[in-house]
Amino acid sequence: MATYLDRIVAHHRELAKHDTRPAQPLLDAARAYRTARGFRAALAASEHLAVIAEVKRRSPSKGDLNVALDPDALARQYERGGATCLSVLTDAEFFGGSVADLQVARRACALPVLRKDFTVNERDVLDARLMDADCVLLIVAALDDAELAAFHNLAIEVGLDALVEVHDEAELERALAIGATLVGVNQRDLVTFAVDHDRARRMAGLMPASVVSVAESGVRDAADAAVLRSAGYHAVLVGESLVTADDPAAAVRELMSVPTVN
Repeated sequence: MATYLDRIVAHHRELAKHDTRPAQPLLDAARAYRTARGFRAALAASEHLAVIAEVKRRSPSKGDLNVALDPDALARQYERGGATCLSVLTDAEFFGGSVADLQVARRACALPVLRKDFTVNERDVLDARLMDADCVLLIVAALDDAELAAFHNLAIEVGLDALVEVHDEAELERALAIGATLVGVNQRDLVTFAVDHDRARRMAGLMPASVVSVAESGVRDAADAAVLRSAGYHAVLVGESLVTADDPAAAVRELMSVPTVN
């Protein structure tokens, strides 16, 4: 059965087929680009549950969330609320995002920024650096082992952090095999698109101490965040509940201040 991810990745692979830009000039420019803000380092240094606050206009499952959002104003609100990092959707077809959203949000604040998109080609990694992202997303389910290793190594070469996203134990093994030190566990099922709130808790104990761990998808409120913090996660990546909040800054503060649940 084709999943939502299969359809999105197929679209991006088709786009990549028509990208005829030579990679070497992009690589040279990315190597020479200014130093990135440390995304993983910011999460690791946080004394509380770190919040990666997302700039997200819509999603395939929920439709429009906040299509008229102002990435400048939203990034400032997230920073004021104490967010550790930002995540910005740049996929246009399925999420209504853009490179401009990322660039505007990053200029508006001092936070490190993840380019949230579907990396299927080396140019995607290089473009992430050149558009001013500080971290690139690598989805294990979307890549074979060779691609995963190559894109991870390339990200490191050009000064990017790489958030390696997994959905189950087998994918976590693949992520660790290529040396990932920043791993996100997506709680959303690839087939049904439903959120499995036990998934992240189940996998937390499998994370080596060297890994900065992030729980993704379905983090609705402080109660969810408290459970994930207790499970051992360094950070949560939150989109829908923040972009639809009346006061995004207050919503971030609430997520950060959660107590540990025994």
